[in-house]
This record gives sequence, C-alpha cells and structure tokens, in this order.
Amino acid sequence: MAGIVHFEIPADDQERANSFYQGAFGWMLNPMQGMDYTLAITTPSDEKTGMPSAPGAINGALFPRTEDLKTPIITVDVESIDSALAEIERLGGSVVKPKDAIPGMGFYAYFKDTEGNVLGLWENLPAGGPAE
Repeated sequence: MAGIVHFEIPADDQERANSFYQGAFGWMLNPMQGMDYTLAITTPSDEKTGMPSAPGAINGALFPRTEDLKTPIITVDVESIDSALAEIERLGGSVVKPKDAIPGMGFYAYFKDTEGNVLGLWENLPAGGPAE
C-alpha cells in the first residue's frame, strides 16, 4: 500500500509564506541549495535519514505557485513512478509533470486524478544507485 510521505504548499511570495508558517507553527524552514524550494521540517526527524521519527508524521516544503501547481499537494510514496503513472492514466488520471530526478535522493512526478486534484509521486533512489 502506498503511503503519504510529503506535502507541498505553493506560494505567491515565498518569503512571506515562509515567515507565516514559521511563525504560526514553529516549522523549521530550510531552503534547498540551487532550487527555489524550501523544506518544511514539521516534526522531530532522525538525524541520519531526515525522516520523521514519529510514526505517521510527515514533513513538507514550500515552493513557488505555478499554473499547473496552484493548490497544496500531498505526495504518495511508490516503488515505481513509471508504473504508477501508467496505472493512473489507465484509470482516467493524467500526468501533470513527468518523472524527474532529485540527485542523490530519488524521483518525483505530479499527476491529476479523475476529480481534477493534483498530487505528487515519490520514488526513493535504489540503494546505492545514482539518480537517472
């Protein structure tokens, strides 16, 4: 069963949004080097893996709003993004952004479900393997 592992919040003004979420909830916000993407640490995390230490907890991110990505997004962990996107399309969904790599971490994609909602997919890097 694929689980929810991440959330993303789009922003028109990322600095304003970062200040809001940090002030409102005490989230630790860490801009990713070389990307217009800010990690949002919302719960205590394992120092080695960066994964939340509390069962069921997730961390997320803030990013610039785009035409295709304009509402909050939940991200589902899958074994294979390619297989998941094929099944999504077979069931009447569509690809919003095809599979892309985050070097050293894994792969992501965005899709639209049959109700018009945009969600994300995440595939971890294979153990010991580089991102494509």
